[in-house]
Amino acid sequence: MSDIFNGCELLCPAGSFESLKTALHFGADAVYAGGPLMQLRSDNAAFTEEDILSAVELAHGKGKKIYITVNCFATNSEIDRLSDYAKFLYSAGVDAVIVSDLGSVVTIKNAAPDLPVHISTQANIQNYKTAEVYYNMGAERVVLGREMTLQEIAELHQRTPKELEIEAFVHGAMCMSYSGRCLISSYLTGKSGNHGDCTQPCRWMYNIVEEKRPEQHFTVIEENGTSAILSSHDLCCIDFLDEIAKAGVTSFKIEGRMKSPYYVATVTNAYRQRINGTADIDTIHNELECASHRPYSTGFYYGALRYDHNNDGLYRQSCKFIGIVLGEEDNGRYLVQMRNRFAVGDKLEILSPNSSGKSFTVTSIKDKDGNDREVAHIPQEILSISCTEKLYEGDFLRAKI
Repeated sequence: MSDIFNGCELLCPAGSFESLKTALHFGADAVYAGGPLMQLRSDNAAFTEEDILSAVELAHGKGKKIYITVNCFATNSEIDRLSDYAKFLYSAGVDAVIVSDLGSVVTIKNAAPDLPVHISTQANIQNYKTAEVYYNMGAERVVLGREMTLQEIAELHQRTPKELEIEAFVHGAMCMSYSGRCLISSYLTGKSGNHGDCTQPCRWMYNIVEEKRPEQHFTVIEENGTSAILSSHDLCCIDFLDEIAKAGVTSFKIEGRMKSPYYVATVTNAYRQRINGTADIDTIHNELECASHRPYSTGFYYGALRYDHNNDGLYRQSCKFIGIVLGEEDNGRYLVQMRNRFAVGDKLEILSPNSSGKSFTVTSIKDKDGNDREVAHIPQEILSISCTEKLYEGDFLRAKI
């Protein structure tokens, strides 16, 4: 590991228990997840209280940390429930809560004074004075607004107490609104982004209509006949992660609680390799192309948004997710849970924290009854496959598209 990354944390999303285990397997130092209250994502990304207890046990058993998001802007009814929830989270042993609402910060600190509080990016912290105010309220960490430059971050770090930790996003989807505070979805569809139900209307294609000619629609296009003029690029900081560390950031946050476990595995593995210095930058770039993403950008870190292409709003990826390794059956055979179709003779790549760039050709597939199969085509089916390389439980298999 480069000295510049000493003491730095790789913080990864856990929108499901499978993603939680995946992030830990691929090298996350900490994970963040949502619970049953104020978690700022849709309900299918919410952990129950029982899930949180199990997640804390799993993370701490591996020497890792887990933070729980409580970061939507609270309604009166939510504030009324927050004290008991904070006491539960403290008793469960979570390492911190991520909070944006001022009233929520005060309520949590009153109910559970020893529960660490991290201030969410939703709070839009972009200056040292605001960070200092939250520190004086009891916050141990601030997650900076995504609009800050490297120079501004460095100044904030220099002018705030050295005990105040700084976290910043380094990868994933960005919102065209001010750090995600947007009402377009609520206005157009009745689904609130503040409660995790955003329908992403900024990603939609739009037409221009002249007031007196409502029957005439003019499509807004750039190159290649398409455009999503309100759609942001995805953030990717892999090339200048060291500069972010030098500016004073000690927690590198990957966005994606609504993303798949395969996405979490791919991106976590890439950033872990970058931090540890175990792969060259070209290899890491290729890794990041394997997961579904919009065109990449460096965000606001250098000032104005930087990108080299028009945004069509479309996702792209160079590999498809094939399956998850469940364990070794016997010498040279492994149990795999299938996620996408594959067949005997296919060349598959191995996504593993224990190796890089290895692949093999499938020579045998058997079902649970030991019958030979030429093709695996039933999602979630558990199969036995042959593999000439060593595989580990939790590794992923993928194929080039």
